[in-house]
Amino acid sequence: MPTRGTLRTLCTRECMYLMLARLLNLDLQVPSNPKRVTFLVPEKNTFFFFFFFCISNLKSSIRVFDLQMANKYSIIVPTYNERLNIALIVFLVFKHIPDVDFEIIIVDDGSPDGTQDIVKQLQQVYGDDRILLRARPKKLGLGTAYIHGLKHASGNFVVIMDADLSHHPKYLPHFIKKQVETGADIVTGTRYVRGGGVHGWTLMRKLTSRGANVLAHTLLWPGVSDLTGSFRLYKKSVLEDIISSCVSKGYVFQMEMIVRASRKGYHIEEVPITFVDRVYGSSKLGGSEIVEYLKGLVYLLFTT
Repeated sequence: MPTRGTLRTLCTRECMYLMLARLLNLDLQVPSNPKRVTFLVPEKNTFFFFFFFCISNLKSSIRVFDLQMANKYSIIVPTYNERLNIALIVFLVFKHIPDVDFEIIIVDDGSPDGTQDIVKQLQQVYGDDRILLRARPKKLGLGTAYIHGLKHASGNFVVIMDADLSHHPKYLPHFIKKQVETGADIVTGTRYVRGGGVHGWTLMRKLTSRGANVLAHTLLWPGVSDLTGSFRLYKKSVLEDIISSCVSKGYVFQMEMIVRASRKGYHIEEVPITFVDRVYGSSKLGGSEIVEYLKGLVYLLFTT
């Protein structure tokens, strides 16, 4: 047992703690299990060590907070017959990022179920400066919905997400933090890394999604694990650049966006998410979308 000082056990965090130990002339023991590092801290230096430990973490947290507050996030949510979901998705966004400057741009394609009426009621609750309804007369496609929403975005970052709760707003803080820490041009949610997954899908749909992703990876080598995901955060300038070169309009639009971003050399980071199948309403993915996906895959193979 050591006799020189008090035994303190700390979780390994960053190399600067090792540098600090050396600066304070502390004994350092690294056991066979590298998950923990044991410091032998002389009593007279214990206070200074933990003071520096707290200050360093506080400075990092303040930096992340300051960068978050300096940015504005425009969240584009395309809708079609989402009357039962839109109020809940808006509530959850406000709940999970209360200290972030953001606006929600709802692009509704003439929903016959009264989605726009619900959005107008939400504007009365949250304000029409936070909830922007940018309606279109009819269903014109997912890709053009993002383009339409982008024209009205005032933030320097843009988030695109679905309205059916398959993209839970609880992940938004993780997206924002990842971007602030890495400076990424794009942060995309992924189902296909550790910590990610899907919930509520049938085995056939899981196989279809995984097969489509594997096929796209084999042919396109996009550099991301989830090519068909649609929960992403972009720098607005990056999104404007990429979107101008995309030609797809349906579900292929998401795949084309990330492939072209990869080809252009943009910095892409990933955040694991759990994709949850919609609770209310019916899926809009059908046989025609699958055919369009295959056509889009061939197109991208020969044009990127």
